[in-house]
Amino acid sequence: MNDLLAALLRPTALAELGALALCLVGAYAVVRLLHRGETGGVWFGDRGFDGVLFPLLALGFALAARWTLKSQLPLAVFKLAVPILASLAVIRVTVRVLHVAFPTSRIVRALERTVSWMVWIVLVLWLTDLLPLVLAEMEAIQWHIAGAQVSLRSLVEGALSAVVVLVLVLWLSATIEARLLKADGVNLSVRKMAANATRALLLLVGLLLALSAAGIPLGALSVLGGAVGVGIGLGLQKLAANYVSGFVILAERSLRIGDVVKVDNFEGRITDITTRYTVIRAQNGRESIVPNELLITQRVENCSFADPKVAMTTTVQVSYGTDLSALMPRMVAAVGVVPRVLDDPAPSVQLSQFAADGLELTIVFWIADIENGQGNVRSDVNLAVLGLLNAQGVEIPFPQRVMRQPG
Repeated sequence: MNDLLAALLRPTALAELGALALCLVGAYAVVRLLHRGETGGVWFGDRGFDGVLFPLLALGFALAARWTLKSQLPLAVFKLAVPILASLAVIRVTVRVLHVAFPTSRIVRALERTVSWMVWIVLVLWLTDLLPLVLAEMEAIQWHIAGAQVSLRSLVEGALSAVVVLVLVLWLSATIEARLLKADGVNLSVRKMAANATRALLLLVGLLLALSAAGIPLGALSVLGGAVGVGIGLGLQKLAANYVSGFVILAERSLRIGDVVKVDNFEGRITDITTRYTVIRAQNGRESIVPNELLITQRVENCSFADPKVAMTTTVQVSYGTDLSALMPRMVAAVGVVPRVLDDPAPSVQLSQFAADGLELTIVFWIADIENGQGNVRSDVNLAVLGLLNAQGVEIPFPQRVMRQPG
């Protein structure tokens, strides 16, 4: 450590600083050149330079510069800069992959901070030459587990290997899922099913590889698998049923993202279908999280399944004595010019009943975009009918009561 500090005070350190600055500027320039407004991804992050690509490019340029300068200058700055850039690359890869794979998880945020602190602590120990001493002390701490000698160092190294494998698998899963969801020409529900199945398969493979990397024999999982099977049969059957129902819904395409449905007296548009639950958003902004098993076992009204056209009605009363034969065609024409009202099927007006105060007319019209709301188009139709009645001088009767005085 003292030799490194002394080397940093040499005049040649300034030349190394200049070369390092060129490496950082070059990496930033390449990122800016390749960055095309993509945000939230693994490579570019939210602002371009906070993704994975920048530290990896900076590390690559720094390694190339160190290899070039090692025969010309006594290196000091690059001996410090390369491990720092490598640590930054490890942190960025872990953080960005976890952020993309689990964007809303609070546990992931805590895990990101934990990984960052661990990497920087290991870097400090390595720079101060204390890392070999710490590793030797960890090796001295041992246990007997199932007849095998296990040290603290082997456990930590196995855990780190498992974390590396899982991060790589999550990265691959997030990349494949993003490409599947962006694919055109395939129904969104099918893409969602393929993405969910791919993630589940890759996570299973990654878990097995991580266990192998941690030194845990896969044969020992047979007992665990039996216990998990019993747990599913007893306490986790609802959870398992929801996962199976999710894949059934996506495979059958009986419910699709964007469909307007009514489930358990809650009506809204499906915004997401996961392997465990479905999210339904109502017109007033409220969202309902419905377990997938409920969508399989109960009756679901799907307004968009076979035909997106939906019939709507509104009523109005006119006074007795009104010339309905002349009024009703005009009402049909007035409703027909309202935006969102379909020409086929055409609107119609029916005399529904002889009410106590007047003649009740029922107006039937069709729309094909129920996801845009029903109250707004019904209001437009009512306003068009009201304008027509006022223009024609047709009276909308008030409630009338006849009172007779005895005697």
